[in-house]
Amino acid sequence: MVHRNSDKQLLQFLHNELELSKADIAVALRHRELDKGPIPMLLWQYGFINLEQLEKIFDWLAEHA
Repeated sequence: MVHRNSDKQLLQFLHNELELSKADIAVALRHRELDKGPIPMLLWQYGFINLEQLEKIFDWLAEHA
């Protein structure tokens, strides 16, 4: 489950800016609990985002760290 404000902001970015569906994000969140992997990498690993989008996420994370 998402608890930190930074996680909530990231999820809003994924939904609003990258236009990922809430279902796609939910899959990554479920796998994060099992695999303990970072959300951006799980989204890429499962084919929900491409490399360009992954780079945008990393840029966003760097700006909001």
